[in-house]
Amino acid sequence: MLFHSDEHLTAEELAEAVQLRAPDVHISTIYRNVEDLQQLGVVVHSHLGHGAATYQLASLAHAHFICEGCGTMIEAPDDMFRGLARTAKTRLGFSIDPRHFAILGRCAACEAAATTATKSAS
Repeated sequence: MLFHSDEHLTAEELAEAVQLRAPDVHISTIYRNVEDLQQLGVVVHSHLGHGAATYQLASLAHAHFICEGCGTMIEAPDDMFRGLARTAKTRLGFSIDPRHFAILGRCAACEAAATTATKSAS
């Protein structure tokens, strides 16, 4: 399923897709397989907000911004993190992986609505 999708899928969604073809496959098998694929570097998992971990092919993985107001998910281009990665490595000796956790904040529309509401309240 992961090899035919560019979406972020939870273990439960993967299990549903597999069980359509092979109903006897237990979700524990799915977890073991995605763990093995992660160790091989084929799959990465991400925490996109407060929900379950999602899985995606490593070759397609990218960073995310998630709006805490409306839930919009924006795929962040890798080049946005190059400066941060360089700084973290130079100053702290730390290599970052921005694909693992989403960066939470507010999208432009929610930020504008919040600014308008603040101005109206004043």
